[in-house]
Amino acid sequence: MNNHYIPRLLAVANQKGGVGKTTTAINLSTALCAVGKRVLLIDLDPQGNATTGLGIKRNSIERSIYDVLFDDAEVTDVAVKTKVRKLSVVPSSIHLAGAEIELVTAHYREYRLKNAIRKPLPYDYVIVDCPPSLNLLTLNAFVAVESLIVPLQCEFYALEGLSHLTKTVRRVRKTLNPDLDIQGIVLTMVDRRNKLTGQVADDVRKFFGDKVYLTQIPRNVRLSEAPSYGLPAIIYDMKSPGAQAYIQLAKEVIGRERELLKQQNVA
Repeated sequence: MNNHYIPRLLAVANQKGGVGKTTTAINLSTALCAVGKRVLLIDLDPQGNATTGLGIKRNSIERSIYDVLFDDAEVTDVAVKTKVRKLSVVPSSIHLAGAEIELVTAHYREYRLKNAIRKPLPYDYVIVDCPPSLNLLTLNAFVAVESLIVPLQCEFYALEGLSHLTKTVRRVRKTLNPDLDIQGIVLTMVDRRNKLTGQVADDVRKFFGDKVYLTQIPRNVRLSEAPSYGLPAIIYDMKSPGAQAYIQLAKEVIGRERELLKQQNVA
């Protein structure tokens, strides 16, 4: 029996580095698998941290997302199974570092990823881990997916960076992808002892309201340690506060997906 259908398409994005973007992509994907979902994680970041963070050795990669974007390879052929049941990854590779330049003159340059993933696939979710910049690779993700999940570190310039991102989303929605929306903003690296953390969290909630997930991701050493073992934190130490937070986040993401589906059915 062919159980392929068009999956839900999400991207984890923030143009600022060091906000827990890849950690969120890996652990959210793992948490969704833990509740029975089939997930494909696409590592669109030339740094390849989502690839190595899931235990895929760089020297073992035969084909990568580069082959999908430039050689019309099928994501199902390039996907590599991970140690997590029901989770596969389309790896990044060193070739992706030059992709930004190659895309400038490429035909249908903004639609390469969309053509690869907006079709029936054997997954419930496709999650794209974006580069930490608003470049042509990130634009490909924004055109391809339906919703964004935005990790936001509770720091002084957080809202300023988020305003750039929301402007980009508005532009993409007007010209390239009317479906695009921010599903939610997740506060990361939360330290409740830090007064600034609370102030930033209050400001973000005041500005974005219920777009901000209730779940907050705490600063947690297990989240930092897990990638060096090639494991998601949820498998490395499931009882750690960071892992438990991502399990809660996955429940919120699924809840919002169900609510969206209800609204679409009513419409």
